[in-house]
Amino acid sequence: MGQLCGRCMQLLRDFMAFVQRMSSDLVQGIKECLTLISKCFCLKQNSSKASQLYKPILQPHERVTAQEFLQHIETGFEMSALGRDSLEALRTLAFSENPGLQQSAALYYLHMSQHMNISLPVEHLEPFYALLRSADLEVQQMSSLSLVNFLLEGNIDKELVVQMGLLEPILDLLESEDATVQCNSCACTMTLAVSESNREAIGAAQGVTPLLSLANSYDPRVQQNAVGAILNLTQSEKIQQVLCKEGALPVLALLLESPDSEVQYYSCAALSNVAANVQYHEAMLRPSNRFLLRTLISLLSSSVDKVSSQACVCLRNLATSVNIQAEMVAEDVLPKLCALLASGSEDVRRASIALLWILSEHPRNQDTLACAELLQSLGMLLLAHKTDPVIVGHTACIIKNLSVSKNRQRIIESPCVEGLLQTMLSTNTEEDSLHYVTSCLAELAKEGAALHMVQWMDEPLTKCLVRLAGQLEHTEPSFQAASIIQHMIGHEKMMLLLKRHIRDIQAYLKNFLTHREIRFQQLGISTFSRLREDPEFLLEFRESQMDKLLEQLRQQTEETQELLRAAICREDS
Repeated sequence: MGQLCGRCMQLLRDFMAFVQRMSSDLVQGIKECLTLISKCFCLKQNSSKASQLYKPILQPHERVTAQEFLQHIETGFEMSALGRDSLEALRTLAFSENPGLQQSAALYYLHMSQHMNISLPVEHLEPFYALLRSADLEVQQMSSLSLVNFLLEGNIDKELVVQMGLLEPILDLLESEDATVQCNSCACTMTLAVSESNREAIGAAQGVTPLLSLANSYDPRVQQNAVGAILNLTQSEKIQQVLCKEGALPVLALLLESPDSEVQYYSCAALSNVAANVQYHEAMLRPSNRFLLRTLISLLSSSVDKVSSQACVCLRNLATSVNIQAEMVAEDVLPKLCALLASGSEDVRRASIALLWILSEHPRNQDTLACAELLQSLGMLLLAHKTDPVIVGHTACIIKNLSVSKNRQRIIESPCVEGLLQTMLSTNTEEDSLHYVTSCLAELAKEGAALHMVQWMDEPLTKCLVRLAGQLEHTEPSFQAASIIQHMIGHEKMMLLLKRHIRDIQAYLKNFLTHREIRFQQLGISTFSRLREDPEFLLEFRESQMDKLLEQLRQQTEETQELLRAAICREDS
């Protein structure tokens, strides 16, 4: 292709300049047209009508209220902080569409909740509804936090909060995207769920689902409060059904492995509450997956006392069948429980001994439990905590359960016998634990441990046994104490100790011989027969005319036998 000539080149340049000029004029024309349209009266009229649909952001009365409220604050609350004037001002500010005014009201409540320990009148709950419903994030944060503070300090009636309709906005805030608002609303829900009626209201308002969702939150504060709320909800059997239906069990089981000990504790305690209801055991302990059982057993080794204690409680609630108990024993639970018996925490010791008691009730577990390590731990536990009725009672029951023939010698050779004897000196007669201790010792004495028991006997213990035998108003401890004495008669050391209490022994023997129960009469006769072999006792019995009492009992017995023979003969005829 050839080059353009000079004339053609000039024509082309003129055409390009024309196009540029036309484009500029076109753009300018478009701008002028739009400006004229926007200034037209028709659009101004429509715009004016539209603007009249919305109130100004700051109404005149709101401005006056804000100024008066500011003056009220600046005077240092010369009037009541929760008086009528401040209430009306707070209502105006809270229900305003102006975020700044709502923030003022929220900040006022927050200040009171943090610095003034006063009860909040019911009228002041009304502004909270508007503040919790606010579209402003800061208002939501401050108002929800102040409500948490009031609830935690007990300055608001928890049931009244629900009755005033605040539960709905609180639960709505659970779905906020802000972690602080989530945390505060979870805390509110957790505190409100202390009340039974509030728990039902939360369940009816579909509050369980968002809480379960927040239980998996990556924010530790939100997760703690969400799981804490779930824990309080599990105190209701109705809500337990809802939680299980919504899939709470696997969520709570996984949270047992949380690095946060508070989350571990809350989830474990929630599972303990659910496990107290046998109908959920199948779902909690599916044969194909024993994750929950293994995790709970691993938590027994937790360095946090309340976690290990709660793990014991949950395992105890689950240990309702022999098979589950066998699985616990197979998972090497025994060494962990022995370690917990030596814990410095009372709750841990009590929880672990209660679990051991449940495990010891079934013969299938008794051989495994009756090991030297556990018996040593039980004996030391009794000696160290002989005034704790829970420890003493459960330990005595465990030893009695384990005292089958093949384990009896191990028990006799352990510190258990000494521990049981020593607890009698520190246990109140009114307590049930004394019954368990005397019953266990009587069983051991009956089965051949009497000689071993004699070596631990001294004057205080002998006096204690004789005193207990004489307290017939406490039927079982009295009978068991007399039985222990009867089995130790004949040993030289024991006879020397008993001779110091001849008169007291005579007194309780007389009561036994005249007792309405045959077992007391029989024990009295056998004790009398063995003691009279000693010259000192024989002389004392003669002087107290015990023989006459026995003769009366013999005559009554013969009369009873004659009546029985006559009745049997008539029946046969």
